[in-house]
Amino acid sequence: MRIAELARESGVSATSIKWYVSEGLLPPGERTGYNQTEYGEQHLARLRLIRSLVEVGGLSVAAAKNVLAAADDPAHPFGNTLGIAQASLPTVTHPPSAESVQRIADVARRQGWTFTEDGPGITAAATVLDRYHALGRDDLAATLPAYARAAEVVAEADLDTVTKNLDAGPATAAQTVVVGTVLGDALLAGLRRMAQANESVRRFGHVPGNPS
Repeated sequence: MRIAELARESGVSATSIKWYVSEGLLPPGERTGYNQTEYGEQHLARLRLIRSLVEVGGLSVAAAKNVLAAADDPAHPFGNTLGIAQASLPTVTHPPSAESVQRIADVARRQGWTFTEDGPGITAAATVLDRYHALGRDDLAATLPAYARAAEVVAEADLDTVTKNLDAGPATAAQTVVVGTVLGDALLAGLRRMAQANESVRRFGHVPGNPS
């Protein structure tokens, strides 16, 4: 297909396609004549992958390039690719306090987790504790042990999905990490609200927000 058709099928402008090629995210098409280039289904699939990383996952083009480069390298262990994909997700801009980092690390150790103290997860969690403190609601951190146990269940489901996608290639599995984490956060938020309503009915006998 010509670049105009590729742009129409992928939803990516021809200008962006050329830029992705120049940046090394997308392989060049096959030159078939003067000023003529043909693209195949592999280019369409790659563009959809790039869009999911950039538009849904919120990755910068540079971060998407790093994820794809790691995924495309057959000698690169997928565990490292997963780490690169996870670390590429947008994170907090202000470092959390050492006290909050230590508190999250203590919970992780009690769970027997393997982790790094400068990882994106511990940074994000510790930042929440700082916000609790700023609001004068340190009591909300009492949920930490229960949340950690719930996170283990979610992580097992996430990695089951990632493992299944390995057959489709490391790039698709990396996409699963990025897109699955971003949209999975939204999915969990919705399910959490439903579960809260259900628990409220169990405890108090009425649906929250329902006057009847």
